[in-house]
Amino acid sequence: MVRELFASRLRVVAAVALVLAASVGGALVTGVVGAPSVTGVENRFGAVNESRTVVHTDLHVRNPNPIGVRLGGTTVNYTVAMNGVVLASGEKDGVHVESGNATLSFVTSMDNRRIPDWWVTHVRNGETTRVRVDARVHSSLLGRTFAVPQERTVETDVIGQFRSTEDRPVRADSPLAPDPVLIVRETDARWGAVTDERTPIETQFVVYNPNASPYVLTEIGYEVTMNDVPVGSGASERSHVIEPGTEEAIDATTAIRNARLDEWWVSHLERNQVTDLRIDFYATLELPSGATIRLPLDSLTYEKTIETDVFGTKDAADGAEANASAEGGVNRTTAGGSDAGEGDGDSSAATPSESNGSASSAPTDEPDDGSSPTDDGTDGGDGDDGGLLSALSPARAGN
Repeated sequence: MVRELFASRLRVVAAVALVLAASVGGALVTGVVGAPSVTGVENRFGAVNESRTVVHTDLHVRNPNPIGVRLGGTTVNYTVAMNGVVLASGEKDGVHVESGNATLSFVTSMDNRRIPDWWVTHVRNGETTRVRVDARVHSSLLGRTFAVPQERTVETDVIGQFRSTEDRPVRADSPLAPDPVLIVRETDARWGAVTDERTPIETQFVVYNPNASPYVLTEIGYEVTMNDVPVGSGASERSHVIEPGTEEAIDATTAIRNARLDEWWVSHLERNQVTDLRIDFYATLELPSGATIRLPLDSLTYEKTIETDVFGTKDAADGAEANASAEGGVNRTTAGGSDAGEGDGDSSAATPSESNGSASSAPTDEPDDGSSPTDDGTDGGDGDDGGLLSALSPARAGN
């Protein structure tokens, strides 16, 4: 008798639970209960090694409901592209969100071999990069895909300061020639025709000979480093005769080998998106006596600090020193945001930075049928998407 009574009560409790779940779920779909929404997206670089870069994404959500609702069938896709070159992408299933404010964390892997491809577009685009981050949430229950695109423009000026009209003497420091042997009166530089293999920098020097004898420049060579990573070297093949008391315009092409840029990228992130570019020049000079000397053109050495903020979150770092990761990279974190609702970092790797630009994000609700984005549920006041995560269900952090 007692056993039958207990079993009957269990059936009643189960039935009530099912009714409540169905009621709350139906209320959420019909809009009676508030739908969870996205309040912001934050991206930052994580560990980096010679082959890949980790990208961390925090999707900030708000669930206004006092209890959780499970609708199921939710998938989050994430893509990072720079000038249309996809650098990282990933997917995560079974996303959950608790009641109130929460942060859903995702980890994607960027293939460093794509960095040279991006660099080519950056130079061809006038040293401008459009960073686009797409976070898409698909609900199989609602049959819809919602997107929160985020865009940011990053600009650099790698060679702009090479242009100069300052007189710079070239000294031989040798008993074979009086100093200065030459005076560089003007320098100029511009990007050449970039290819997949190399990025040429077309340089020009206006050189004056203050001496009574002619000099012959048989060669001008160069070495390019970025954060001490050698990325280019070479020498001109044409000789230039500089007569006494005259000027000569000398053209020389330096080139960055794009294949070395993935190695540079590692150093750029390890230094918190800062690069020291250096171009060292030398000249081989034939003296009137017929002797040949090699001159380091220290006065022409070009140094430039390049700083980027690809995701616009670099200044939000918590100030802690970077910790070496297990992969030998550097892990940097940003302050702020709730830790609630952090999930696993399930993701898939993608296939194969100055002035900080402006960022913009415009949450959109994109139906699966490809029609124009529509979402009349937005309140327009706090950046919510008006139900972007209406298919998400609450759970304990880390589930």
